[in-house]
Amino acid sequence: MTTPPVEQTDSSCEWTVSGMDCGSCANKIKDAVGRLPGVSDISVALMTERLRLTLDEAQTPRGRIEATVKSLGYGIAPKGEATARKGFVMPEQAGAQDHSDHDGHDHEAKSSPDAGHGSAGHVHDDPADRGKRWYQTSKGQLVIVTGILLVVAWAIELLTSSEIGYWAFFVACLIGVAPVAKRAFAALRVGQPFTIESLMTIAAIGALFINAAEEAALVVFLFAVGEVLEGVAANKARDGIRALANLVPKTALLEENGATREIPADTLTVGQIVLVRPGDRIPADGEIASGTSGIDESPVTGESVPRTKGPGDAVFAGSINTEAALRVTVTKAAQDNTISRIIQLVEEAEEARAPTERFIDRFSRWYMPAIVGVALLVILVPPLMFGQSWDTWVYRGLALLLIGCPCALVISVPASIASAMSAGARKGLLMKGGAVIEAAAKTTHVAFDKTGTLTHGRPVVTDVVPLGALEESAVLSLAAAVEAGSNHPLAMAISGKAKDANAPVLAAKDARAILGKGVEAVIDGASAWVTNPKYAMEQGGLDGIGLRRATALEEEGKTVAVLYRAREPLALFALRDEPRSDAADAVRQLRAMGITPVVLTGDNPRTAAAIAGGLGIEFQAEMMPEDKLAAIKKMSETGHVMMIGDGINDAPALKQASVGVAMGSGTDVALETADAAILRDRVTDVPAQIRLARGAMANIRQNVTLALGLKAVFLVTSVLGITGLWIAILADTGATVLVTLNALRLLRFDPEREG
Repeated sequence: MTTPPVEQTDSSCEWTVSGMDCGSCANKIKDAVGRLPGVSDISVALMTERLRLTLDEAQTPRGRIEATVKSLGYGIAPKGEATARKGFVMPEQAGAQDHSDHDGHDHEAKSSPDAGHGSAGHVHDDPADRGKRWYQTSKGQLVIVTGILLVVAWAIELLTSSEIGYWAFFVACLIGVAPVAKRAFAALRVGQPFTIESLMTIAAIGALFINAAEEAALVVFLFAVGEVLEGVAANKARDGIRALANLVPKTALLEENGATREIPADTLTVGQIVLVRPGDRIPADGEIASGTSGIDESPVTGESVPRTKGPGDAVFAGSINTEAALRVTVTKAAQDNTISRIIQLVEEAEEARAPTERFIDRFSRWYMPAIVGVALLVILVPPLMFGQSWDTWVYRGLALLLIGCPCALVISVPASIASAMSAGARKGLLMKGGAVIEAAAKTTHVAFDKTGTLTHGRPVVTDVVPLGALEESAVLSLAAAVEAGSNHPLAMAISGKAKDANAPVLAAKDARAILGKGVEAVIDGASAWVTNPKYAMEQGGLDGIGLRRATALEEEGKTVAVLYRAREPLALFALRDEPRSDAADAVRQLRAMGITPVVLTGDNPRTAAAIAGGLGIEFQAEMMPEDKLAAIKKMSETGHVMMIGDGINDAPALKQASVGVAMGSGTDVALETADAAILRDRVTDVPAQIRLARGAMANIRQNVTLALGLKAVFLVTSVLGITGLWIAILADTGATVLVTLNALRLLRFDPEREG
């Protein structure tokens, strides 16, 4: 008899976790939860406060996951199934369910994680703490209690004697360190002996044994103050991401049967029509059904000047209607709109960690145990081998323990990355994580696709050359009438030129397409044609002089169309997909940054030369997708290549490059295909994106230097007895706050500013 296989009940689960102040907190949760049976694919995002994992609930129920996280001193709240599937939803504000039961009800979580993993769980705030003032939070209350105890102890010492005062400080220290010790014990139970809580508890209790009760009580108070400052700094770093979630209005005016009613914006479905009044934010990605107004897209793309849009034009959720009422047809559900996708991208980007961040994480895993070992040597060696005072060297060893926490070092990278991504998102510059930012900062070559990237992706009329007695306005009217029934890009360009020139509108009939050659129609009772020069010559619609003019225009990389009647040449129209207005400036900026630009295009050499030559950059033409791949591989041999394309035809090249950047006004492809995306159709955003990446990496280097530098200085001064316990705890929390505040400077970074 065979045993039936155990049914797998794997499911994707997601929670909001509060109280994480640095990268060590995230690692602490990941290690503890990862030791539970049936848990896999764990992802803990610090800046978006998210825990996501795959769980076999037959082995471990969800409640056990929550109990494990609570026992470590963090708040945890489950997310709904729709939220878990669709992506990012900001943590709830004050009033959310309180998941702050920190009594450690996970009696089965006994597996030990990597020995020596450092963490800074500290004293964590509950989900219900959000939205409260600092003194209303659990962290703030600990500061108040320990501060009062310290003041009372000083008062007792002042009013009585130093002996009685000593015991007052002794009691104050024990009361203040009790909640810290509780969390240290909870971490120890899940196999994490090296946490800042455990080191803090050992240092405080050890100080009592060497009769340093007053300093021990002061250290407990400073520890609590440092925790509040770290929490404030971490939340500041999250503010930029939270601001994105608030761009989309909570309600929308749904239009049904000629009447409007207010409904939640997240319940809108594709095809519904909403009314957007002047001054309102647009509640969903959509297309204007009726009305014309200026649309301020700066909240979404960073475009500072409102754009006039009318029927048929696309609009983004979160954009502001500035002038007139609009009726907008919803084209994307709430979870799929541009803002939601940007936020989801920011959330997922935390998983694409930079190589520097991965190195620091590995470094922190042995750094803290190493510091503990050094502290033990400092305590034991001088008294045992050289007969030194035990009190002196125990005190110095305890100070070393407090310096051992790697909080500042571990948060130095993710805080900078989150700030840089938030600053970039406000300018329409998206990068999928630290790995992309680090790669972009090393860029030495930028390869541009031509069509739709350096150029607008649609032809425009550059020259109108009358060949007969008719003036320009007349030939434009006639050509537009012939092309009126065609949706060919060249026909639309000619019609657009006639409209811009306010040329009179003529009626046409019996229009027909001549396959591969042009269009014919009857205007004012006589046939007229718009065709290519070759067909026009064959039909007698172009003479030798006209042919020479057409050839000259084609040599400039332009496409030529001929307007004629029966054996009567009337005009030449030259069309070309022109460079974007800022393309030349973008090339100049790249060269000033020491970066070599090049054009890779499938167009013919003549057209490529016309565009690239005008911009002063090299080009390679008539390239198939595999040719672009080969070109990028060759460039990669001498540097780091950033490829700029439209996200569709250039997908292979975008993936081959060190960094693939898609241009495309918030399209799905622009957000998903490449490593990065530019939401505004601006070529100057390419150097801006590189400038932002370089700024982020410079900030990271500053943070790492600051964190390690302070640790090194106070490690030496503590061993030499120059600084004591209270300075050591300030060095720990102070460094964490400093690197976080330094990372927040990136929120004000302007990537468009040169220099």
